[in-house]
Amino acid sequence: MYRPRARAVTHAAFATALALLCWLALAGTTFAQGEGQPKLPAIALAVGKHKLSAEVAAAPETRERGLMFRYQMKDDEGMLFVFPSAQRQSFWMKNTPLPLSIAFVDARGVILNIRDMMPFTTEGHPSDGEALYALEMNRGWFAQRGIKAGDRIQGLDKAAKGR
Repeated sequence: MYRPRARAVTHAAFATALALLCWLALAGTTFAQGEGQPKLPAIALAVGKHKLSAEVAAAPETRERGLMFRYQMKDDEGMLFVFPSAQRQSFWMKNTPLPLSIAFVDARGVILNIRDMMPFTTEGHPSDGEALYALEMNRGWFAQRGIKAGDRIQGLDKAAKGR
């Protein structure tokens, strides 16, 4: 028995499914571009008695990506940004869903200043001097441990040199 109407419905369903698959393929490309960078090699750091593990972002492409698109980070983990030379730095939180605190650190390992940063904002958070390093941790990590400007970070000598 011939059913032209049923065939038309089948063709419409097939066309809709094909369009949906094409859209999903294109969306997958967009989502891949918005993924966080894979975990970077980490080093052990300490501030006084407080120990942490910091992924090291020493290359321009890893510093640029930082913690963008990351949705979680353990309490004792962070990211250390290493620059080629000490200079005034400024960070923002575009595409970064984690609330973070950042410590700007000079070439001797001394914390210059600490700033709290809100997710997805484009407000600049500058260093108070020439920083060779910046250490991002979960928001409040430094304050909860009484860490402040003038404190020294140990272990920075194990970080790769910034390029």
